[in-house]
Amino acid sequence: MSGVEVITFGCRLNTYESEVMRAQAEKAGLNNAVLVNTCAVTGEAVRQARQAIRRARRENPHARIIVTGCAAQVEKDAFAAMPEVDAVLGNEEKLASASYRALPDFGVSAEEKLRVNDIMSVRHTAPQMVKHIDGHVRAFIQVQNGCDHRCTFCIIPYGRGNSRSVPMGAVVDQARKLVEGGYSEIVLTGVDATSYGADLPGEPSLGLLAKTLLKHVPDIRRLRLSSIDSIEADRYLLDLIAEEPRFMPHLHLSLQHGDDMILKRMKRRHARADALRFIEDVRRLRPETSFGADMIAGFPTETDAMFDNAAAMAREAGIAFLHVFPYSPRPGTPAARMPQLDRALVKERAARLRAVGMDLHNAHLDAMVGSEQMLLVENNGLAHTENFTLVGAAGLKPRDLVPVVITGHNGKHLEMQLKAAQAA
Repeated sequence: MSGVEVITFGCRLNTYESEVMRAQAEKAGLNNAVLVNTCAVTGEAVRQARQAIRRARRENPHARIIVTGCAAQVEKDAFAAMPEVDAVLGNEEKLASASYRALPDFGVSAEEKLRVNDIMSVRHTAPQMVKHIDGHVRAFIQVQNGCDHRCTFCIIPYGRGNSRSVPMGAVVDQARKLVEGGYSEIVLTGVDATSYGADLPGEPSLGLLAKTLLKHVPDIRRLRLSSIDSIEADRYLLDLIAEEPRFMPHLHLSLQHGDDMILKRMKRRHARADALRFIEDVRRLRPETSFGADMIAGFPTETDAMFDNAAAMAREAGIAFLHVFPYSPRPGTPAARMPQLDRALVKERAARLRAVGMDLHNAHLDAMVGSEQMLLVENNGLAHTENFTLVGAAGLKPRDLVPVVITGHNGKHLEMQLKAAQAA
């Protein structure tokens, strides 16, 4: 092979950082290399990364394989011990061109492969500028990194470090560059995005950042947020939801569960009632808002009644896009030391919760039939409405914004016809 190939796992922040990595590696003159940007959120994510590394070596026997990302940060020795791996970079090191210029030669020891510093010592997130997001019609912008909270199930703070924010001016500059490059939709992303600004002068909030962005980059047609923690939502964010049509009516919430005792054992900062109140408040301000949510099934000590509370909350909240994770014990986290449920039971509960999610998604699709929607067309014959619902869009031009009428659905995505003026 020639050039630099990047294999990305995990979140939107990783997707954004992969573009930074590619640019920095090319700037350093790296060639014939595969960069694997890993995720550590579950044991399955780590397993998939290791599989991808082995496959990359089989397909590219003479390429350099460089592993980085959250899994590499928290399990650096395990990845360095893989014979397929030539170097392991930490989450901070992966963003600097000097890291790629300083790579060791083939055949070095596992210890020499490592370029992973203490992520907890990192105090700032340097602004990164990218021109495009490969393969995506919407552009992601990193506004924040790391997390100051310590949920008992989560390994990510040990891979990302403590919370730190990108200054507002740098975010505005990045958004302007991406819009000038043809992107209509911007997604603000971070590890704990709603903690944005606590470490900056004046402590600006995520909502204030979004409001400022829309003011200073008026050509942004659509603005979204990645996953948020509803307990940290600020008044500026609620104002945007109520008043700003360019702020998209879809929020993905980090709920994790719907039983108060499990939420306490997870060390979450919200109770069931807090989340339901936030969802109700948002729907009152903007009724067309749809909600996604992450929820974990089979957390340690979860009883049948506690699981039923989680499923009931998803129904009560009307979560249209439910992302279900079977609980995965991550070594080094408090939850891994709690009394564990049988793995078969964990998988069975996850399947039941996913079935609830499918019912809710179908109800959401039913409710949208007959409505008029504006689509952003993707590269794969699909499109997204403003409330992030998938629509079949074969034959339409990627990146276009197209008005349509929803005529039905197939259980997976909506079906449409162009509005009369557009069809003509």
